[in-house]
Amino acid sequence: MVSSNLSIAKSFLLDRLPTAMLPSSSERERLRNIFLRQIGWFDAKITALQPDASFRRYYRLERAGVSAMLMDAPPMREQITPFITIAHHLNKLGLVAPEIFHHDKTNGFILMEDFGDNTFTQLLNSGTNEIDLYRSAVDVLIRLHENRAAIQIHVPPYDRQTLIDESLLMPDWYYPAIRGSHISTRIRQDYIDAWHQVLNHLPAFEPTLVLRDFHIDNLIQVNRDGNTSQCGLLDFQDAVIGSPAYDLMSLLEDARRDITPESVDSMLLHYLTSMPDTHPDLFMNSYHILGLQRHCKVAGIFTRLATRDAKPAYREHLPRVLKLISLRLGHPLVMPVREWFDQHLPEVPNREPMA
Repeated sequence: MVSSNLSIAKSFLLDRLPTAMLPSSSERERLRNIFLRQIGWFDAKITALQPDASFRRYYRLERAGVSAMLMDAPPMREQITPFITIAHHLNKLGLVAPEIFHHDKTNGFILMEDFGDNTFTQLLNSGTNEIDLYRSAVDVLIRLHENRAAIQIHVPPYDRQTLIDESLLMPDWYYPAIRGSHISTRIRQDYIDAWHQVLNHLPAFEPTLVLRDFHIDNLIQVNRDGNTSQCGLLDFQDAVIGSPAYDLMSLLEDARRDITPESVDSMLLHYLTSMPDTHPDLFMNSYHILGLQRHCKVAGIFTRLATRDAKPAYREHLPRVLKLISLRLGHPLVMPVREWFDQHLPEVPNREPMA
């Protein structure tokens, strides 16, 4: 318990670390060049890719007709060991994660397999059929959840304390951004107490490996070993052991993209009919509770990215996230949290439907 509390405290402090305190870009470039020289890729052509929400940076390396992907993860903010471990585990399970070629855990570099540019986001934007892509993603979850070996890996449990700590990103970041002042200790504690009441209703399921950020930005169409159109996995270093409902909810209630109700219903039906031992009503109770938890977390993260990290583009997604929170607050099992919102952020559960 002491170790867990220290980890939480460390995470809390790092969350508030200003971007300016990170290593300079010139220092990261110097370390990156040392790493590439050590592994024989110093003469490769390097192309920087678009940054994501994390402090990781990615570069495509090309040399003699061969390409690879370089991850640059400053150790002060990111750890690459989980990515390496989980990538190996996923490939061992028969799923498709990047092969790791070289790594430097001390300085935070990985050279790995390049899956190309056919992310599900790009494919959908270019007109690829939504149902086909989402079905292939759901099939990945079905294979993962059917495999009892999925949990044979040392990753943290997605326990009650973690769920509450994540949900606190809403009052800790979104609330002050809207109200103009930090939340009081009493109101924050009321929020925690409400979540404890809600999580008492979270159904117990056989645990599985939860990839945690399973959505189209982190999925990519891969051709590996002659097998075309496989669903590759890009972002899984925060994987935990938890409910099978979480990743499906993350996919179908995307913070960055609207999904047609017909596609959502079709994917839920496909998953539940493929998992006949899963009780549909209990599964959907988990789906609703964990959906609210995730959307509260994401609202806080997007606010933090916009305010602390000077990434204002994430504000564009907040109306969708708040609408998802509003929808989930209508479920009877989350009434204590609904009452907290009604009292302290009443505009959230009463949002007008998006046009």
